Amino acid sequence: MDAGMSTKRPRIVVFDIGNVLLEWDPRHLYRKIFDDEERMELFLSNVCTVDWNLEQDRGRSWAEAVAERIALHPEWQEEIAAYDTRWLEMVPGAIAGTVAILERLREAGVPTYAITNFSAEKFLVARERFPFLRGFEDVVVSGEVGLVKPDPEIFALFLKRNGLDSGDCLFVDDVAANIATAQAAGFVAHQFTTPEAFAGVLRAHGFPV
Repeated sequence: MDAGMSTKRPRIVVFDIGNVLLEWDPRHLYRKIFDDEERMELFLSNVCTVDWNLEQDRGRSWAEAVAERIALHPEWQEEIAAYDTRWLEMVPGAIAGTVAILERLREAGVPTYAITNFSAEKFLVARERFPFLRGFEDVVVSGEVGLVKPDPEIFALFLKRNGLDSGDCLFVDDVAANIATAQAAGFVAHQFTTPEAFAGVLRAHGFPV
């Protein structure tokens, strides 16, 4: 069920950050490092994998993560280290349309929050580069709390920490599993595809965008 099918009118908007507000893909970096697309995909599938990166989102330090991968794959030492030292190159910029929506909501006095799978270390870096990340009422950062979406506990923690009811919250995320968990917890939820589609859902729920 998408947000547009709910009969409850939420009053709060809760954002995911990666690929909703910030563009993120390790390929933005690794296309600079590899001149062979197949070799790059081999590296990302077998060395610096999605599951490996998720452990940093869960709270593992980058120093530990890089050391662990280099011990397993010493032949890729420089490429592994770049995942940490050149991380910002994976984030070419903000998704301007969604940031504009966020700013309109804030200007209208709508409370905005975030629940994000993000390394605690890298979130500090991102917040320095993108000032709009500092304007949320609260951000639950997975790397700080040791929980990652789609674990229902991260949503429960968000509600408890902020004294909120899930039905008052419209949650947006690009990952279907996270949307399913949010809906099961009672959130109104929308799976992000484009800023335009997201704006339409917000307007359908009475938000001033």
